[in-house]
Amino acid sequence: FVLEVIERYNSMVNKNNWKDISKACESAHASLVAVSKTRSIDEVKEMYDLGQRIFGENRVQELLDKKDELPQDIEWHLIGHLQRNKVKYIAPFISLIQGVDSLRLIKEINKEAKKNNKLIDCLLQFHIAQEESKFGIPPANALEFIDSVMGLSLDGLRIRGVMGMASFVDDDVQIIREFSVLKGVFSALKSKHFSTEESFDIISMGMSSDYQLALREGSTMLRVGSKLFV
Repeated sequence: FVLEVIERYNSMVNKNNWKDISKACESAHASLVAVSKTRSIDEVKEMYDLGQRIFGENRVQELLDKKDELPQDIEWHLIGHLQRNKVKYIAPFISLIQGVDSLRLIKEINKEAKKNNKLIDCLLQFHIAQEESKFGIPPANALEFIDSVMGLSLDGLRIRGVMGMASFVDDDVQIIREFSVLKGVFSALKSKHFSTEESFDIISMGMSSDYQLALREGSTMLRVGSKLFV
């Protein structure tokens, strides 16, 4: 009986958090990616039953292990650092690769997309945090990097926008400043290379600890895990 009460409580918390964050996203015209890394099949199904359709995984193998056991209308995002030799495994079904940070990776994604006769959407990841451990293109190199990308023949890859992670700190001023940098990178790229591309419309920033700040600063896509899976 006690376990049943705990399960009901947890389920209620999940539902309430999902509703609150989904409503916040809807008000801000943003999308919600439920970060399901380390979560069980049952937990993902529970979130799916609430109405969530976009899920994000950090590791390719974990994503592959889950994909076939879950509903096929789920939109999968790869949100972690992606090694080039793993691209071939997700190319047939992935909806969005969020962590693209090198020309070599772009070339590999394009190659595998063409093999599968599809167009793979990607986000360019920029290093906006103070932590050195995070991946990403330096914001100062944004225009130089996109100039190099535009010099490639990319028939299988479409750049949809930018992604970044703020520092994991309690300082809202610092987090806002870092989000502002990413928003500035998006605006610069949009102005120079994507002004006529309506599909270039994603600013993926904001996680469980800072999603409210991210929405306020212009995020169009959140990546939230612990707030949803309690």
